[in-house]
Formats: sequence, C-alpha cells, structure tokens
Amino acid sequence: MLLKKVRLGDLLVEKKVITEKQLEDALNEQKTNRQRLGKLLVSLGYVDEKQLLILLAEQLQIKFIDLVRFKINTEVVHSLTEMNARRFRALVIDEKEDHYLVVMADPTDLDKFDSLQEKLNKRVELCVAIESEILANIDNLYRSSNEISSLAEELEDELVDDSFDLPGLNENVSNEEAPVAKLLQSIFDQAIQLKASDIHIEPDSRVLRVRMRVDGHLQEQVIKETRIVPALVLRLKLMCGLDISEKRKPQDGRFRIRARGHDVDIRLSTMPIQHGESVVMRLLDQSSGLLKLEQTGMESKILQEIRKLLAFPHGLILVTGPTGSGKTTTLYAALSELNDPEKKIITIEDPVEYKLSRVNQVQVNNKIDLTFATVLRAVLRQDPDIILVGEMRDQETAEIGLRAAVTGHLVLSTLHTNDTLSAAIRLADMGAESYLLASGLRGVIAQRLVRRICSFCAEPHQPDESELSWLMGKSKRVNESTTWSVGKGCPQCHNTGYQGRAAIFEILLPDHEMLEAIRTKDYSAFSRLAKASEFFTPLSDSAINLALDGITSLEEVLRVCESIEDLEN
Repeated sequence: MLLKKVRLGDLLVEKKVITEKQLEDALNEQKTNRQRLGKLLVSLGYVDEKQLLILLAEQLQIKFIDLVRFKINTEVVHSLTEMNARRFRALVIDEKEDHYLVVMADPTDLDKFDSLQEKLNKRVELCVAIESEILANIDNLYRSSNEISSLAEELEDELVDDSFDLPGLNENVSNEEAPVAKLLQSIFDQAIQLKASDIHIEPDSRVLRVRMRVDGHLQEQVIKETRIVPALVLRLKLMCGLDISEKRKPQDGRFRIRARGHDVDIRLSTMPIQHGESVVMRLLDQSSGLLKLEQTGMESKILQEIRKLLAFPHGLILVTGPTGSGKTTTLYAALSELNDPEKKIITIEDPVEYKLSRVNQVQVNNKIDLTFATVLRAVLRQDPDIILVGEMRDQETAEIGLRAAVTGHLVLSTLHTNDTLSAAIRLADMGAESYLLASGLRGVIAQRLVRRICSFCAEPHQPDESELSWLMGKSKRVNESTTWSVGKGCPQCHNTGYQGRAAIFEILLPDHEMLEAIRTKDYSAFSRLAKASEFFTPLSDSAINLALDGITSLEEVLRVCESIEDLEN
C-alpha cells in the first residue's frame, strides 16, 4: 500500500476547516512545543479530531474506523506486540485472506507506517482512527491477563513438585525479578487499570481464581497453576507483616503499593478454606482524591437539603445502606466540606480509609479494647465540634453518640438499614432512649450505587410492556414516549456497557410531628408522616430519575428497586 505525503495545514485551509490565520498561529506554536500539527490544531480547538481524521482519510483514500462501533477481531490483535502497538499508535483489528486491517492514529507518518509493515508478515490495509480510542483498545486488548497466566506458569516451574520451600522463598522475596513478585505486580496493575475496588484470590481443587470487583460486579480469570497459591499468600503476608506460619486462623493486614502512577492502600484479609487460604484485598486509591458532595451524583434538591443538615451546629446525621453502597464516600465528602480551621473534627473509624488533613482520625482496635464506645468517650474530652463515628454498632455507641448530639456536637455516623424510615426504629431496637432520639436526630440519608452507562457506546433502548407499566406506576415523569438508554458494550467499558457508578439517594428531615411520634414510640405514625412529607423522595424515584437523564439503565433501576422492595416485604 502506497501513501503520499499530505500537507495537512494546506489541506485544512483549502477545505475551509481552518483559516490561514489559525494555521499560522498553530505553526508558530509548533516551533516551541514541537507537537504534531494535527494534535496541536485539535488541542487549540481549531478543529474537531474526528472531523480532521475523516477529512484526512478522504484525502489519502483510506477508511476512517469508529472503534467504538467496530467489532475487533481479538484473535489477530497480538500479531503486533503491545510495545510496537504503543510505539506506532496502531492496532491490528482484522485479518483478510492476504492482508491485515490496521488502524493508526497518524497515517501521514510514513516512517512509522514502513516500520509497522516490516513487523507484520502480511500486507497492510491502513485505516485511521481516533488516538484515544486506539489507546483505550490497547489498554483493554493487551490487558495483563496473558501476562498473569504466563507468569503463573513460570512461577510453578520454579516450585518443587511436592513441597513448598518456605526458607528459599523467604530469601528470594526481596528480588523484584522473582516471578511471584512480577505476578503480584501484574495483578495490581490490571486491578488499577480496571479501577477495581477488590481483588479476590481463591484456590480451588484444580484451579486458582483471581476475581476483581469492578463497578460492584466480579470479573474472573482462571489460572490452572494451583501450586503457586502458597507462594502468593506468603508474599502478601510478608508485605503485611502477618504471621506466615499461621494458616489455620483468619488474619488481617494492610500495606501500600505504587502501581501505574497510583498510590494505593491495600487492606488484606486471609481466611482458611478447603483448598488453602482465600485472600481478599480492598484497594483504596489515595491518588484519586476525595469526592466533593456535588461529585457524588446526587440531585440538586437533595444536595441542597444535605447542605442544610451540615449547617446545623449540633445533632445526629445518619447515612444508611448496605455494605458497599458508598456511605463512607458520602461522609468523607461531607467532612471535606465541613473541614476548616475554625472547627475541631475527630473521626473514629474501623479502619481509617483515607487520610484527611486537619482531621484527627482514630483507628478502632478491639484487641486492646479500643472500641467505638471507648474512643467516643475519650473524644468528648478533646473539645470537638464535629465527630464522625464510623458505625453505630451497639447500644453503648448509639447512646453516647446521641448524648453528644444533644450536648452541642454535630455527629455523623453510618447505620446498616434498608432505608431512611428504618433508621430510628433500628436505633430504638439497639436500646437507644426514645427521648434522646427525638432530641438528637436531625436527618437520615439512605443510598445505593448504580452503574453508569458507558458514554462511548450508549444507544436508545425500548422497555417491554411490563417494565413500562411498572415504571409508569412509580413515576409521573414516565410515559410511553419516554426515551431510555443502554450501553451496547465497547473496548472503553471492557464490553460491559457500563463505566463507573453513580449514587441514588433518599433523604429524611424529621419535622416536629415525626419527632413527637419517635418520642412516643409510635413508629407506624412516624413512617406515615415521613412518606407524606414534601421533602421525601424514595430511593426508587431517585433511580428512575437517573435513568430518565440517561445516566443509568433500566436494568440497573430494576436491580436496585427489586432489592429494596424485597427487603421491605
């Protein structure tokens, strides 16, 4: 395939995409930063990247490929090594009888094209695609899954058939070139690339399963080399400073790594199971920074009400929901908003997940009787303005927290309940006095997480009759002509159709009548009054609103709403 030189700037001026003045400005800018002209024109906002590439493709008489919608032949991708794919900004996307179909970000770079042809053993039909899409596909298609498998095989070859050489591995554990170290590094790299929240290492009778939780759902990779498990677990225990000789009892630890430019705190838990030890690691990316309240995805009305709550000088604010629903993220966002030099903030957590400047954070340690209740008593002698209690777990903690709330402190905490209406009842069941509840409770926030539709592959979706009937019964905003979206699946979202998560919220601000119902322990009246409140929006309504705005899918709405209704029944 022969390509000709194209003077990109002259072509764009000729087609009246840019002006001669814009070209002159870009060429002057190019003298200082030495960027390629096309990239520079895009960064300056003079031309849209897709428009530029389509025009270039027409001039060169080659195809423009939309990689979001193109079905890549994954079997031929590795015809070009990852190193060369990144070097040439190129990707092999299909194979014909006598040639490969290859996309490049810059088809005018003839030197790279010639080198690319030399690396492939077939003729090349060159196409052009958006650079960011090529790189996203490289990240996805050259994921370290193959590397993990090959390193696992290499590590197994080094292990003695019927025994595990503990002293020998101890000697080699500091050698970063050891296969076990490289295997773990590859696992962490992949987890960070996928933005996984947890890594599960689970030995079975015949295989080792490495599963990563991405956007709340586990993705599995199976490794056949089961004899590598003791080496992996040993290395992880050493990194945490755990007892490497103890395999019969669960252990917990923590360590920090740096991978792909991210500083990640890792909380590790081991547990003996039938075929060895299961390891679960929670990844806390310190590089990503804390979210602000407006970044959590809550509706403006709810955001406004939460800020009213945070403006109270004293009282108890609860965030409720199951494990993994984002309660801690919301509380940290609230603390970030409250954090200023005039306020003394103390947190009691188990564990401390993110470090906050100017905030005194205390780690609970039950082994030395440093419980929530014990620390909370000590905190009250530290002259705090704001107290965060990681979780209301028992009667003692609940009562001390409520007494602090009615004696001039703003107390934030979490509670494991289904919704806002259950929070007061749950505290009463714990043994908290009803008069303290009525005096101290300022507000309750319930939340869940739903997956966001991938913006790269979103497309219209038509619900069936039963879904539409259910939705119309739930929301006045829904009718037969309402438009919905779904993610088709693409390399950007690893073919899941989703990318990231958003929170749905329910907020309850108890008024005088509700608090009086709590004081008299009339919880049915409390629930009835709460549901009739103009400020009360159920979690299901919040989820439907996100779907109406094209943020999440009906599949996610139904999943969350069904779980809420199952718990309510």
